[in-house]
Amino acid sequence: MEKKIVRVGDIECGSKELFVISGPCVIEEEGIMMKTAEKLKEVSEKLKIKIIYKSSYQKDNRSNLKYYTGPGVTKGIAVLAKIKEQFGFPVLTDIHYPSQVTEVATVVDVLQIPAYLCMQTDLMVAAAKSGRVVNIKHGQFLAPENMKHPVGKCVDSGNDQIILTERGFTFGYNDLVVDPRSFYHMNKTGYPVVFDITHSIRKYGIPSADSKGGAREFLPVLSRAGVAAGVDGVFIETHPDPEKALCDAASQLSVYGLEEFLKPLIEIHNIEVSTRN
Repeated sequence: MEKKIVRVGDIECGSKELFVISGPCVIEEEGIMMKTAEKLKEVSEKLKIKIIYKSSYQKDNRSNLKYYTGPGVTKGIAVLAKIKEQFGFPVLTDIHYPSQVTEVATVVDVLQIPAYLCMQTDLMVAAAKSGRVVNIKHGQFLAPENMKHPVGKCVDSGNDQIILTERGFTFGYNDLVVDPRSFYHMNKTGYPVVFDITHSIRKYGIPSADSKGGAREFLPVLSRAGVAAGVDGVFIETHPDPEKALCDAASQLSVYGLEEFLKPLIEIHNIEVSTRN
């Protein structure tokens, strides 16, 4: 099946060019956000790779009421709008409720459906009807071939501008496992496929500020395997000082290490593209 090209700003997702979704897990103090964007811009220009800036205005699945959940819709999208204007990035953020879609869509280029919510019909329909690109994250509980169901809801609502993102299956207790067969199945849908690398190494149930809450040592091998398996883009949450991040501190990558991290992925992607039938 010929893959659909989904345009996000000047990025042709699903083309032969690898693209990146990156930024802090959650919107924090504006200086941190701008510092991240500045470095991402530098990496983008130096490596000639297109980047979609990602950060969440709300994290609605924190495991403790004391944990930071973000600045909320209005303040959050104001920060994303500033980054979009100043650095020229298209921007992506999560949505959790249908009532949020209209306001968020005034600024954001890609509406992301969180993995836990990928089967929520009202949310999917609202996102689709916004006319924005919809990035559907693969639920940890769902067989990859069954991603055709949320895709179908989006298409039946009049929107075929879809990206699919893999982030691992729930396996055992508090762990995620990435099955390369998932990339095969999701590629069969004909839509661009992204590998969410940094969320796939999270240890769920363990506070994200705890060093045991993530396994960064697996990032290189997982990312290279995913790119070799034929994904169109990679999702890598980055932060200027990950250990002090207000969410997913144990799994985010230092934005200052992103350039070197991406170099082998670009090389592997170029080899993979050259060998496609």
